[in-house]
Amino acid sequence: MALTGLTDATAPAADAMPPANKDAGDVRMISTKEMSAHNAADDLWISISGDVYDVTPWLRRHPGGEVPLLTLAGQDATDAFMAYHPPSVRPLLRRFFVGRLSDYTVSPASADFRRLLAQLSSAGLFERVGPMPKVQLAVMSVLFSIALYCTLACASTGAHLFAGGLIGFIWIQSGWIGHDSGHHELTTHPALNRLIQIITGNCLTGLGIAWWKYNHNTHHIACNSLDHDPDLQHLPLFAVSTKLFNNIWSVCYERTLAFDAISKFFVSYQHWTYYPVMGFARINLMVQSIVFLVTHKKVRQRWLEIAGVAAFWIWYPLLISTLPSWWERVAFVLVGFFVTGLQHVQFTLNHFSSEVYLGPPKGNDWFERQTAGTLDIKCPPWMDWFHGGLQFQVEHHLFPRLPRQHYRMVAPFVRDLCKKHGLHYGAATFWEANVMTVKTLRAAAMQAREATTGAARKNLVWEAVNTLG
Repeated sequence: MALTGLTDATAPAADAMPPANKDAGDVRMISTKEMSAHNAADDLWISISGDVYDVTPWLRRHPGGEVPLLTLAGQDATDAFMAYHPPSVRPLLRRFFVGRLSDYTVSPASADFRRLLAQLSSAGLFERVGPMPKVQLAVMSVLFSIALYCTLACASTGAHLFAGGLIGFIWIQSGWIGHDSGHHELTTHPALNRLIQIITGNCLTGLGIAWWKYNHNTHHIACNSLDHDPDLQHLPLFAVSTKLFNNIWSVCYERTLAFDAISKFFVSYQHWTYYPVMGFARINLMVQSIVFLVTHKKVRQRWLEIAGVAAFWIWYPLLISTLPSWWERVAFVLVGFFVTGLQHVQFTLNHFSSEVYLGPPKGNDWFERQTAGTLDIKCPPWMDWFHGGLQFQVEHHLFPRLPRQHYRMVAPFVRDLCKKHGLHYGAATFWEANVMTVKTLRAAAMQAREATTGAARKNLVWEAVNTLG
């Protein structure tokens, strides 16, 4: 596909939509300062391409959850809105229209980002999913059948352990499918998309897709914000920055991330415990899914989600129970967890060593924040299957709706934009990314040993459960 060259960054935004009333004299003009005052759940305004909308009545119905809207409340949310929504959604905002910004401006980086996004959309790339999901589902089905055969029909201990590792590998592939389905449609049939999510996520892995989407949407909107992004909130086990030593408030979890004596101990040795903990991170995610589905106020199709997770807790223990001895059963589970632990390492490599900050993201620096907080993993095309699209993390964060097979083609355009605007474009080999991550953890660990601790933790078990893998 050939993309046309980028035009003048100072040109008017191509995505601007006429206000609800075309008579300019009837349109209320609103300053950025006035809009910023409407930043609460009961009074929430945002701006899209200079148009101001009161989305307060839409907050609890927003399919992406309340947190993304609350995070960008009172701000220009144009880039985030365009990245997450197809153009067909834009007209639905008319009923919330209240006026236009009198001092609306667009940064050169944002203007170029929007043009590239428009070019990708015009080329039809967001709808061009290709055969990859079907192939992956077929491969997963074959591998699952092999795992069942090795467990149920073979008497060899080696075959049983191989099956346990194969289950872990299937969980990894299921993670890639779940990640894709959470960002864009895998098929043209919504009901089939939902069925794929429940079977490959809830039923096969025990991880609720509703929990994942809630956390992941928050992560994307506030990428690498220490107090907003749940993917950096790992106390008491990990801290990627000394700013986490200050007992900061987690906007996502609505609790204080306490840095106490227990946190200090674990963080002080986090560069040693990093890989072992990743081997057991799956347990934490399973527990978080259950807690979310049971306690969260708003869960789409809650009972379907719970039924899917319950199905996992039926078939997986039953499969384990067919093994001849307790030590084989334990080994079966451990092998699966440690194999899938590789995926948890991949999750953290993309962000742990990247730039972090405190506070909510600013709506007018989307391109800058997303590129600063992410790291691509360099690999040849034949290794793309191994990383599941996360090797192009910068591109994924800028264009979350884009099917992963297009990332490699889009990456050069993103690199050119970063170079043009003097922005950092992070990329490293898999080995280099591991080294960078461990160095980041070690640097924080050395400072944690000298740090003073905050208030005592009220509930260590709950804090440990909420530590993300």
